[in-house]
Amino acid sequence: MTTCFDIQAYREELRRRRDEILTRFDAALARSGRPRGSAQLMAVSKTVGVDEVLAAIEVGYRLFGENRPQELNRKLEGLSAAGVPVNGLTASSEGAPATPDALTGETDAEQASVRLDMIGNLQKNKINSVLGRAALIHSVSSLHLARAISERAARRIAEGGLAAPQDVLLEVNVSGEASKSGFAPEELRAAIDELQGLDGIRIRGLMTMAPRGDNRIARQTFAGLRELRDELAAAHPALDLAELSCGMSEDFEAALEEGSTLVRLGRVVFNPAFELE
Repeated sequence: MTTCFDIQAYREELRRRRDEILTRFDAALARSGRPRGSAQLMAVSKTVGVDEVLAAIEVGYRLFGENRPQELNRKLEGLSAAGVPVNGLTASSEGAPATPDALTGETDAEQASVRLDMIGNLQKNKINSVLGRAALIHSVSSLHLARAISERAARRIAEGGLAAPQDVLLEVNVSGEASKSGFAPEELRAAIDELQGLDGIRIRGLMTMAPRGDNRIARQTFAGLRELRDELAAAHPALDLAELSCGMSEDFEAALEEGSTLVRLGRVVFNPAFELE
């Protein structure tokens, strides 16, 4: 942040923009026949600093997402230094578990704990830096990665450094784009039994990203994720697939209409110059 940054003016811009987003958020949920409490709004804070996140907290945001482990930990440290508890952690509580209620979707934003999730690609050599520190890892994109996270989490639990399995979402490449990571739907169907049996992770749902620039294909992608979730839930009733993380700044309304329970908004939250379409 530069010295000429007017935090008060920025905070008011965040508040105004949040009101605009929530108006559209609620309308999209109403069109899908759901109340506001059935979905959550994440502010993706990867492009901003701790001061901007603190301003967002002041105007009512409680759920944040980071793309890189280094930045997630920097935000944890900065917020802790500012006296803000995140995921039930302080910066010094290395390996401590996230609060047990991290996924309950508190509707009273003034009382809910601030939550910070890992939403970007996760490399194996960075697993230890997010275990027990990210409330939820959205980007488990392969069986190989799931096994690695589970193995390290189980080891940490046995050593007493982690109280519970790591909460995760399974990333699915519904659109089939070569540029996107994630399980192909048929790969996930084949792997789901093994995934369900991994002791060190706790599956909470599915995540996907839609192609940019085509609202029709984006909607098909979100509907495809919901249909895959419904299929897997019917075949595996003990599996918790309640969370559907999909929808970003350009397409969050379509995602909510198609069943998303968590939308991830970045530029539209933090950049006042980015116009709501």
